[in-house]
Amino acid sequence: MITLPYLDPDSPFPPVEHALDEPNGLLAYGADLSPGRLLTAYSQGIFPWFSEGEPLLWWSPSPRAIIPLDTFRASSSLRKLMRKQTYRVTLNKDFAAVIDQCAHIPRIQYGQTSTWITAEMIAAYQSLHELGLAHSVEVWKDDELVGGLYGVAVGRVFCGESMFHRLPNTSKLALAFLVKHMQCHGGDFIDCQMPTEHLMSLGAISIEREAFISRLSRNNQTLDQDGYICSDYQRTWCAQDLSE
Repeated sequence: MITLPYLDPDSPFPPVEHALDEPNGLLAYGADLSPGRLLTAYSQGIFPWFSEGEPLLWWSPSPRAIIPLDTFRASSSLRKLMRKQTYRVTLNKDFAAVIDQCAHIPRIQYGQTSTWITAEMIAAYQSLHELGLAHSVEVWKDDELVGGLYGVAVGRVFCGESMFHRLPNTSKLALAFLVKHMQCHGGDFIDCQMPTEHLMSLGAISIEREAFISRLSRNNQTLDQDGYICSDYQRTWCAQDLSE
């Protein structure tokens, strides 16, 4: 029988080393998806993941997949696509459309029959976006959104949540431009949560939870005493055209 700590709205998260080995990383349940709770979770290496009808579950798996910016690996076809400038790539121009596409695009190839991006999750991350804490990268073909990703910025780390593509390589293109943007502004790595073969092909590495938490903590120095991103760094995430 699995015994998990229950979190009421005021409960702190348990230490991440208390997370279960099976299922890998399951830490606690309960609490809420308020901006303060989500920001606290991400700054401690914890994220929510649950399906419709399930309780709110919190996770901190080990090992953890990250993409250090200097190890990101763009294939020759992706580099060629970037040079051709076939698409326009933007930052924070249409967060709502990106998360909606991520929630509804079929992912049959991954064996997923339902989405974890529920209406409750969409509303929560939209609130984070409005506070300048959650961000999207959009890929456009003319005026049509054909690819993108979204996640949460914690200090100099981008915690990726989901991505989608409607044309070949457009989600990878969004990731490549995110990496380039973070490199220009002193970012360190992208948290990809769970290791997959696809992520490893893009330069992700797998590290143990302890090493992940240590690296995450070193990159939280841009947070002020209330847990929000300091204004100078915040301005690097303003809405803009990344492909100009």
